[in-house]
Amino acid sequence: MLSTFIIALREGLEACLIVGILVAYIVKTNRQGYLKPLWIGVVTAVVMSIALGAFLTLTSVSLSERGQEFFAGITSFIAVALVTWMVFWMKRTARTLRSELQGKLDTAVATGPLALAGVAFVAVIREGLETSLFVYTNFQTVADVTSSTIGLLLGFAVSITLGYLIYKSAIRLNLAKFFTYSGVALIVVAAGVLSYGIHEFQELGYLPGPDAFAWDVTSFIAKDSILGASLSGTIGFDTTTSWLQLGVYVLYLGSVLVPYLSKPRTKTAVNA
Repeated sequence: MLSTFIIALREGLEACLIVGILVAYIVKTNRQGYLKPLWIGVVTAVVMSIALGAFLTLTSVSLSERGQEFFAGITSFIAVALVTWMVFWMKRTARTLRSELQGKLDTAVATGPLALAGVAFVAVIREGLETSLFVYTNFQTVADVTSSTIGLLLGFAVSITLGYLIYKSAIRLNLAKFFTYSGVALIVVAAGVLSYGIHEFQELGYLPGPDAFAWDVTSFIAKDSILGASLSGTIGFDTTTSWLQLGVYVLYLGSVLVPYLSKPRTKTAVNA
């Protein structure tokens, strides 16, 4: 539940803030007539994101057992790559996001309603497709689908509520700290998804060492137990973890968290 809650909260709030910036700018510049094409673009992006999730689920079900393992492994690697790129993208562009969106909106308004809908669509679809792919791969790693679904719905509900309250200036949220902490949580979840993808490719024989376990604790922590499911859904813990899984997990965390948490370098003036 916690992992899907984190995913939905982080990605949902990003999307809500983007929509809020677009709506607020349209209202502020007295262009309320353009709200309809904007919402058409937003709704279209949401529908397509849901459709991707349904497509991934139906595709995996229709495959053979080996096909499902291969599909799960490939989608896991793609999801981790996208999430990693997105957390760094948000860190890099957070300060200029508002001005960039407003500039694109001005250009789109001058072009026409279809262009405006396109701006809203592109702004939201990026978050939506990433969320669908990451949620799908995360669902493959958890034992309890019901609790994960509840976490997903709660995350979206909280993100939409927060987005609305921020738009109405009813609350003030330190977005820099929120995105930093939630970014760290997403990276940890992504490490678990990456480890799962490694496991699937080991089972297929594409990677070595499927039986070379760093630990095997299934004798006292069952995979479908509350503890096993909780650890799997939060930090990607597997009761039977191979050395390759562990190595990739640690390497990913180290290589991503260190630059993500590092402060940007400031240029110092050099006296001639």
